[in-house]
Amino acid sequence: MAQAHVAPIDSLSAAAELSHAEAVHERHFWARTLGAVGVVYGDIGTSPLYAFKEAVAAASGQGVVARSTVLGVLSLMIWALILVVTLKYVLILLRADNKGEGGTFALMSLAQSVVSGGAGRIVMLLGVAGASLFFGDAIITPAISVMSAVEGMKLIAPGLEKFVLPLTVIIMIGLFGVQKSGTEKVASLFGPIMTVWFVIVALGGLVHLADEPGVFAAFNPIYGLKFLFNNSLIGLTALGLVCLAVTGAEALYADLGHFGRTPIQFAWMFLAFPSLLLNYLGQGALVLAHPELIENPFFRMFPGWALVPIVILATMATVIASQAVITGAYSIARQAIQLGFLPRSVIRHTSADFAGQIFLPRVNWLLMVGVLMIVFMFRSSSALAGAYGVAVTGTLVVDSLMTFFVVWKYWKWPLWKAGGVILVFLLIEQAFFFANMIKVAEGGWAPLVIGLSLCIIMLTWVKGSAILATASRKGEADLDWLVKSLAKKPPHKVPGTAVFLTGNPNSAPTALMHNLKHNKVLHERNIILTIKSADTPRVLNAERILIEEIANSFTRVTLTYGFMETPNVPRGLALCRKKGLTIDVNGASFFLSRRSLRPAVRSEMPLWQEKLFLALARTANDATTYFHIPTDRVVEVGTQVAV
Repeated sequence: MAQAHVAPIDSLSAAAELSHAEAVHERHFWARTLGAVGVVYGDIGTSPLYAFKEAVAAASGQGVVARSTVLGVLSLMIWALILVVTLKYVLILLRADNKGEGGTFALMSLAQSVVSGGAGRIVMLLGVAGASLFFGDAIITPAISVMSAVEGMKLIAPGLEKFVLPLTVIIMIGLFGVQKSGTEKVASLFGPIMTVWFVIVALGGLVHLADEPGVFAAFNPIYGLKFLFNNSLIGLTALGLVCLAVTGAEALYADLGHFGRTPIQFAWMFLAFPSLLLNYLGQGALVLAHPELIENPFFRMFPGWALVPIVILATMATVIASQAVITGAYSIARQAIQLGFLPRSVIRHTSADFAGQIFLPRVNWLLMVGVLMIVFMFRSSSALAGAYGVAVTGTLVVDSLMTFFVVWKYWKWPLWKAGGVILVFLLIEQAFFFANMIKVAEGGWAPLVIGLSLCIIMLTWVKGSAILATASRKGEADLDWLVKSLAKKPPHKVPGTAVFLTGNPNSAPTALMHNLKHNKVLHERNIILTIKSADTPRVLNAERILIEEIANSFTRVTLTYGFMETPNVPRGLALCRKKGLTIDVNGASFFLSRRSLRPAVRSEMPLWQEKLFLALARTANDATTYFHIPTDRVVEVGTQVAV
């Protein structure tokens, strides 16, 4: 058997790619920072509208708002922002990027690169669970954000109450309709609005700090711990609402590929975080001085003449809040497709400079349908409040568990140090999660149902794909054996180049075997092409191609793409010229095997799972479209495979 030959890496080319990327990122730093303010921090930036009010109201019940309650809730919120958002996500997890990309699957791939065996299986299951919960969050967040925004308009015109539902539907359709314009264009619109929002939020809190300077005592974590220990079940209920202050933190990491680490960190440390702290402290001081204002402390911070513009700005901000999870969902979906957890789907790039800015039409419309279903089922933000925290806190816990493997094995921290740091996060996040689980009957079931459904879909696709690959290999011949056989008894040869796509580079492609069997001809040059997915976000062009000469008329070519890249066969084959192999893509014929799947007599999957896999397979985009192969150069050969 011929040995694989890897051409030496063109270090100058690799360096040029990196330096170009760095130059582009530097040139657009401020634009990306502004975009991060609008997209990444839209969700967490609107939490002051309801988080403090709901938590204190839940802890107080119908009684008088106690000073210990206000300081206790405020202390829990402040330290949640410091530990969960600032320390875990901004300072630690953003450094755990997988070559510039974030999100559940990027973290999973990073962890899997340093573990094996049972631990690798656990990490994979955690990744699937985290991604599934994130998609649940991506459906619930737009629903509750938009509904709360429209309901807020009743303060201006109470008669609009009957129009809340139709207005919500119209806004939702419009929001998802503009997604095809791309993250960059959406961010350029949302960024300035959210910047104004954060400034107003900060000023609103700042002017009320003098109402009760003692509010700064909330920085002492003892107040939060005393509140929890002294209030038992009521404290647990309030804790489930305190976590509303950190909703959006999980999207911060998922959107890393859209804006980059430094702009996201800069926007948090110098704008979002200080603004949130000032506002929560201002609300706390206002309620300590005037406990009767707990029914709506955020809007009561502003003078009467400013109420209308503030409500309008809040409405715009809460609509924008859903953008973080929508763009995060695109990133997670593409990673799932490239890693083999979901069927192929159309991926459109919306930026010439940033590969992470993408749009997935199918995911976009599925999200919209899911959001509209949630809106019609719950019909108000209050009814949906019980469902809001489960998906978010579940994602936080999963991220921490996978981060442990990265910190311990990848960064090589001592076990005691890695375990100690992650344990702090887990104690906080699991407390949030269990506090929200008591609201399952009140709506918390929704994200659990969505998450479980997506887990089943992804695990079914993984299992079915493995069974399909095994079944396909049974009818394939060894490629080296076939080449030797053809050398002994050569068929009639026709001029030109034939490119045969196959998932197994060591087996003769089904299309090649059918071409020999039925047409009884062989092209002068035959390229056996395999496309592989790497466990890294991107692969440099200098490392993308592996070329192996099998015989005079046969060449094995492997193109490798990262899980944040969309394979493009013509461009990949054009790169072969740098390795000494020239392929005329416009003159070549591409042979693909189109497999028709049918149920097996004795399947390895239960009947329900088999039917689900076959249904998923029918939704997958064909290879011609997904790999960007010229349609006028494709010859498809149909085969039947039983799964």
